[in-house]
Amino acid sequence: MTLAKATLSSQEAPKIEFMFNPTELTFEGVVETTESQGGRPQQTGKPKVSFSNTKAYKITISKIMFDTYENGADVVKTHINKFRKAVEFVGGKERPPIYQFSWGSQIYMRRCFVEKLTYKLTMFLPNGTPVRAVIDSLILKEADEPEQNASVGSKQPTKQQRQQDSRPKRQQDSRPKPQQKAKK
Repeated sequence: MTLAKATLSSQEAPKIEFMFNPTELTFEGVVETTESQGGRPQQTGKPKVSFSNTKAYKITISKIMFDTYENGADVVKTHINKFRKAVEFVGGKERPPIYQFSWGSQIYMRRCFVEKLTYKLTMFLPNGTPVRAVIDSLILKEADEPEQNASVGSKQPTKQQRQQDSRPKRQQDSRPKPQQKAKK
C-alpha cells in the first residue's frame, strides 16, 4: 500500500503536492447573526437573535514541513513557490487560482482558494540556501460554484449597472385618463 499525499489540484495552476502529510485539519464554519437589544423576552432576558447568512467554510492546515537538506535543493524554489503563486491572481482573471483539496480518495474541499499563507525558513546550507521550510498556517476558503452560462472569472456589473438595476421601476397609471372637454 502506497502512502497517499495531500494535494491541491487546479486547472489554472501547477498541482501542489505536500511533501509530508498534515497532522491535523481544522475546519471552520460560521453563521452570522445579529442581536436585537430591544427585543428581549421577559422570561429569559436574552436578546432576540436574527440569522443573516453563513460564511464560506475554511480549512486551516498548520505546520506543513518541507525538507530538501539531503539533496541540497533550494526548498523555496522546489516547494514554497507553488504556494506563493496560489496567493497571486491568475493571469487575465481578478482572483487567485481555484483548487480542489484532497488527500487520497477523500475530497475535503471541492472548490477553494488559498486565503492566507504563512511560512518560515528554518534550516540553511552554509552558502545560505534554504533547505527546510515550515508553513505555519495555510488557510483554504471555500469558493462558490461558477454560474452555468458564465465563466469563473466573469466580470461583475459596473456601479452604474448596479444602480440602474436597483432603482424602483416606475409603474404605469392604470386609471383611465379623463376626457378633455372640447373648447367652444
